[in-house]
Amino acid sequence: MAILKRLAETARPSVAFTLDGKPCEALAGDTVLTAVLTQAERLRLSEFGGAPRAGFCMMGACQDCWMQREDGTRLRACSTYIEPGMRLRSSALRPAAVPGTLAAAWLEGEAP
Repeated sequence: MAILKRLAETARPSVAFTLDGKPCEALAGDTVLTAVLTQAERLRLSEFGGAPRAGFCMMGACQDCWMQREDGTRLRACSTYIEPGMRLRSSALRPAAVPGTLAAAWLEGEAP
């Protein structure tokens, strides 16, 4: 069940995106935070204990709304606008699964 329910500005064009492999829709001009929370019951899972998180300050100061794209790049959900075709994850990839990280290089035998 979604945390947020849209009450206004419903006539804006829709934007398709993916959350955890599931197709979703937001409205043009939504932040990633708004887009995700109108579709889901959490923004992400905490990397420190697995607890659900939904953002905190809503202005980019608290670091609680970091999310990952499917390719492993991170973004702040409260200050990043949703884009058509964006592919998001609510749980972080393991560092070894993110190409270009030191952990991935270690697994590929490229360690220093």
